[in-house]
Amino acid sequence: MPSDAEPAPVSAKPPVTLREVAAAAGVSVATASKALNGQGRMTAETRERIRETARLLGFRPNSLAQSLLRKRSFTVGLLTNDTYGRFSLPLMAGVSDALVDKGVSVFLCNVEDDQRLGQLHVEAMLDKRVDGIVATGKRIDRHLPVDLSNLRIPVVYAFTQPDPGAVGLVSDDAGGARLAVEQFLRLGRRRIAHVSGPASFAVVHTRAEAYRDVLRENGLPTAEPLLGAWSEAWGHDAVARLFGKAGREGWPDAVFCGNDQIARGVIDALRERGIRVPEDVGVIGFDNWEIVAEATRPPLTSIDMNLASLGREAGLALLSLVDGQPAAPGIRKLPCRLVVRQSCGSPPQ
Repeated sequence: MPSDAEPAPVSAKPPVTLREVAAAAGVSVATASKALNGQGRMTAETRERIRETARLLGFRPNSLAQSLLRKRSFTVGLLTNDTYGRFSLPLMAGVSDALVDKGVSVFLCNVEDDQRLGQLHVEAMLDKRVDGIVATGKRIDRHLPVDLSNLRIPVVYAFTQPDPGAVGLVSDDAGGARLAVEQFLRLGRRRIAHVSGPASFAVVHTRAEAYRDVLRENGLPTAEPLLGAWSEAWGHDAVARLFGKAGREGWPDAVFCGNDQIARGVIDALRERGIRVPEDVGVIGFDNWEIVAEATRPPLTSIDMNLASLGREAGLALLSLVDGQPAAPGIRKLPCRLVVRQSCGSPPQ
């Protein structure tokens, strides 16, 4: 039967104090403080006993007090205008992965393409005494809509245009394009077309030049890339242009696409024409956007820009600058990798 007694009120337990940890470990408060902060001279057994006691009691150090003591907030900001998070979220995961073991937290601010909003976020970060900022975006050839060049804290740029004299990290787009074309050559494909995005993007030209270079190096004819939107619809239209006129002997036997959405449109349009992928035509995309690549039929081979690794490198570079270690300015290119699925086909027997 239900009880008529009033339920006990819920109340939060007071936090465990350093004094309680010291008493439980049988040491002074000063010794407990030094052990937990990695300071002082004591045996390894004593230090470990104090830390284990603190863990069992659920002791959490006062982060504000630690920040004041070390003159650091142990936080960094990540600024981006990548509204959908397509590039910034995996990059942020990499930054967090690099810094979490160092006790550093990361918080994300989306500045969209609004200069005033960007400045508000920067001022908020400075008010919170962040140790540094990672700036990232949705394309590598544009600055964020906020000036970060004269801040008194370190700034590292990842997947966006850096300021002069700053550290910037980007994926090696030319290297990624070479991986795609060379994979087709290994599979025996020789009539390789390239369908990419708008001419206003620097990466479009970088990848197209690498595509042409590989074909020239192997004595194969080159064709001008077809440029359009970063969309599945453009992939459909490009197939109509590539496969609509010439006879089958003049058709490409492979299509290297500038992103995964274009590639998915290409595959769908080829299927509608009764052209088999990968038996008749192999297809490779770029970005390795798994939600698109794995749902494509057949699953899409794609170039992965290693954004999480890019984020980890950016986080470590920022931490190095925060610790006062100099870093050579300029843009560092990190390698891409080929993720093979079914759409590119198998080697000839």
